[in-house]
Amino acid sequence: MINNLQSELRSHIDNDETLIWTGKPKQGITFKSSDLFMIPFSLMWGGFAILWEYTVISTDAHFILKIWGIPFVLIGLYMIFGRFFFDSASRKNTIYGMTENRILIKSGVFKKSIKSLNIKTLNDITLIEKSNGSGTIFLGSENGFNGIFSGSGWSDSNEKMVHALEMIENVRKVYRQITDLQKK
Repeated sequence: MINNLQSELRSHIDNDETLIWTGKPKQGITFKSSDLFMIPFSLMWGGFAILWEYTVISTDAHFILKIWGIPFVLIGLYMIFGRFFFDSASRKNTIYGMTENRILIKSGVFKKSIKSLNIKTLNDITLIEKSNGSGTIFLGSENGFNGIFSGSGWSDSNEKMVHALEMIENVRKVYRQITDLQKK
């Protein structure tokens, strides 16, 4: 697997660079702390939208009212179920790499993109470690409210958020590698 990750990133590194670490985020459906807010909110939104749509369809309501609720039902279903599958697909297509100069994040569900972050200019690096040694390294300041929409696939939410090495194994070791490279 490590060789596959390295070959995926090799075309994105300079000739004078060496990949010193590669990784992937945890795979599959996962729950995040933001779900403490999003799950109840999505159930209320979706429940209300489905109740609205059921009510107008089962009565003699005007046609406009019957189609008015459809987008709200679809949004509710996405928030209840779809966002978990989108987040899983997004992490499945994400690869992390680190050279002595940069951190590379290759990702994308519908189109691939690569983000290159200069290690020397990174500030406000935050380590969040779980008891099993996995965790996340935030590479910058987290932007409050947008963190709720992390991994949701909603258009601008991923653009405005801080980059992260999300749900990786041996997170403390990777964190130390980054801070050691910053000191050099």
